Amino acid sequence: MAGGWNRPGGMPDVDGPAGVWPSRQIVLPPADQAAGLARLATRDVLAAWQLAELADTAVLLVSELVTNSVRHARTSLALRLEVAGSSLRIEVHDLEPGRPRPRTPAGLEESGFGLVLVAALASRWGVYDTATGKAVWAELHLR
Repeated sequence: MAGGWNRPGGMPDVDGPAGVWPSRQIVLPPADQAAGLARLATRDVLAAWQLAELADTAVLLVSELVTNSVRHARTSLALRLEVAGSSLRIEVHDLEPGRPRPRTPAGLEESGFGLVLVAALASRWGVYDTATGKAVWAELHLR
């Protein structure tokens, strides 16, 4: 897989202390294949974590967040998956400081539905600034 799982910024890619879920991060190219790579990686990780019941919804969220980053930021990006408390957290980091602006697409528009879909599927979502850009995140409650 392009980029492969890694540990940039000191982010662990193995199990943490007892009782702590692992996190995974993959660096993706700012190219059309990024969303497909991210979807495959998400399914693999959730299967390994025995959270396959979240896979369909998580893959949709990952696809939207990665596609938005590729389309609007056009920079290197990273997908991070992590279980924190009772939620699966999905984060997409890129080097663009500009925050996404949710909008309501009108009529026959073919784009602009990404964040509408994220808001509908995620338990919570948001954006935070990083030292090098931003991270857009979404959470799903564990069942």
